Amino acid sequence: MLPFQRLQKLNTIGNLWLYILSLAKGAPIYAYRLQRDIEEKFGFHAGKITPYRVLYRLEQHGLVKSKLKNRKRFYEITDKGRGELAKAKNFYIKMTRLFEK
Repeated sequence: MLPFQRLQKLNTIGNLWLYILSLAKGAPIYAYRLQRDIEEKFGFHAGKITPYRVLYRLEQHGLVKSKLKNRKRFYEITDKGRGELAKAKNFYIKMTRLFEK
């Protein structure tokens, strides 16, 4: 795998939590549609099972919370999740500035 391909993979599938929290920031998300939403908004294929596993871990760590609505489970970002997303954004800003020097 070429260096850029590795970078792409690590910053998409490897950090899927960023994309899931970004989607949840806008509105509650429905896990069944998550794969399609990621592909439409961010332009990469996340697979079928991986988003569910990441969502489960995010809930375990208190970054999202779920609510049952009409027999469907929706996930909302928490304040803790917003904080982690802000940390990630600041990290990427710092990293890109390193390459500008």
